[in-house]
Formats: sequence, structure tokens, C-alpha cells
Amino acid sequence: MTSPHGILLVDKAPERTSHDVVARVRWLLGTKKVGHAGTLDPMATGLLILGIGQGTRLLTYLVGLDKTYEATIRLGRATTTDDREGEDLGIHHDATAVSDTAIQEQLELLRGDIQQVPSTVSAIKVDGKRAYARARAGENVELAARPVRISHLEVTGRREVEGHLDLDAVVTCSSGTYVRALARDLGAALGVGGHLTALRRTSIGPFAVQDGHKVPARGEGDDVDLPLGGLGETAARVLPVLTVDEQGARDLADGRPIPRTEEQAVAPAGVPPVLRPEGEDRDVVAALDPQGALCAVLRPDGSRWRPAMVIPPEARC
Repeated sequence: MTSPHGILLVDKAPERTSHDVVARVRWLLGTKKVGHAGTLDPMATGLLILGIGQGTRLLTYLVGLDKTYEATIRLGRATTTDDREGEDLGIHHDATAVSDTAIQEQLELLRGDIQQVPSTVSAIKVDGKRAYARARAGENVELAARPVRISHLEVTGRREVEGHLDLDAVVTCSSGTYVRALARDLGAALGVGGHLTALRRTSIGPFAVQDGHKVPARGEGDDVDLPLGGLGETAARVLPVLTVDEQGARDLADGRPIPRTEEQAVAPAGVPPVLRPEGEDRDVVAALDPQGALCAVLRPDGSRWRPAMVIPPEARC
């Protein structure tokens, strides 16, 4: 059996861990080589991007993309995890009197480039140990604030629920943002406490949950069709594209650099620069062979393109 290679978009069901989904996909596709471009909490639903085979190497260029969520924030109660699964902190207020004006004033302070203290129960490592592990062991965990970008934060509805105020919201944010921390901070700023009761990831960069596939849990069937997206097609959505000829593809397969000239046509990726990977990866391009398959990711090196990642010919797609 030929090993599969590609990218799989998944619409994660609630109360399943991201690692459960990865393990199930490994079983269904018959391969151990499956990775992800960012997990979701068990209570959350929505888009997961999985890399299969050589697709795991492309995930490097997907993890830093901006993400969009649909969330429900409950004002009037705070929890240890900043979401509905945490223990009650004993902070209870009647939040139904909180005005839309007051909410909008505090939302404005949460938009843009901000410093966010991650949720205590998070996967961030503190002295080599996950913060959530320290918190569950009874340790007092204090995480440092870090920069995040909230490019869109809008309340789309409000409901009164037994003295609490539920706000439906849409959030677009940089990678590494904790939406439940936004719920916590909004509730604290309004003086009533807050936590997250629902979260759904609707997009990662240009990839939408509408294109995601359901992955059945164990015992729900093994005959599901999980179509994989090609590496060339995926790379072209997040990286500028350079099409190389057959000789160039052979050179790259051997790890050799290829000439780079100012006249070379590099097609822009079909995603705004603000959503592209950050840091040194902003300068890389996807090299596609004449058939549109990904053969390498290239980094400029003077008068040459040097391979930063090479896809073996038998795995190109």
C-alpha cells in the first residue's frame, strides 16, 4: 500500500480531543505520520488542519496563520479554566444590567495589538512543565503576558440566562491567542467575571471549516472517505509560488539550489500578507513542478534559491 501524503481539513466534533482525532486518522489512513497545525480544546468544535505523510512538513507554514472563531462569552461568573469546564471561583454577579455601551468600551481595549496573560490551564511550558499540569497539581501558576493581535472582535448577539449575560462573538486573532482569556478579561474589566461557554473555529488563514470533513469516533464506522488536499494546492494558498521546469525540479530533489533572477515570476499567494506566516518564513516561496505538485520550499540566498524543504518525487502532490 502506498503511503498517503497531503493535507486533511477536519471539522472536529465536541468533547473529543485533537489528539483523539489524530489517532483516529492514523488508523483510518493506515499511517503513523499524521500531525496537526494547532489543537482545539475538547469542548471546542471546528477546523483542525492535519498533515499526512510529507504533509506534516508543510504544517510549519500553516501554524502561524490567523484564526477566526465563533464564541459565546458568559458574563457574571468566573472559573478556574476561563471556560465552562473549570471550577467555580465564587465570583457571581447579576450581569444583565451591563449595558451595550460598557461592553463596547471594553471590547475596544481588547482589539488590536495587546498584551494577553494566557489562561492558567494552558499548554504553555513553565520551567519545562506544562502550565495545566502545574495548576492541576495545586501549584500557583503565574504566566507572563505576551503580545497577541486581535484584528476583529465583534459581539453579534446577547441573551439573559438566569442572571448571567451571554454574548455571541466573532474573533479573528493571531496564532497563540486564548479566546477564553478574552472572555476572562472582558468579564474582569466589567467587574462581573466572565468565562467561555462555547467555541468554534471557523477558519485558519484561507482554510474554512465548511471544507472540513467529519472524522467518526472509534466504533462509528471505518469506511469514511477522507480526501486529502494536494501539497501544491495547499502551499499555493499560503506562500508565493515559483513554477520550475523539470530540470529545476530534479535539481531541487537532489537538494541543489537553483538560479534566482530579478526577472523570475513569483506569483503571490492567494491570502493577504497579514495572514501569512511571520518571521523568516515570510521570504520563502513554494516551488511547484510543471504539473503543479510541490517539490520544495525555497529561501532566497543571493543569486540562488536554496531549498529549505524538499519533497521526494514519489510523495509530490
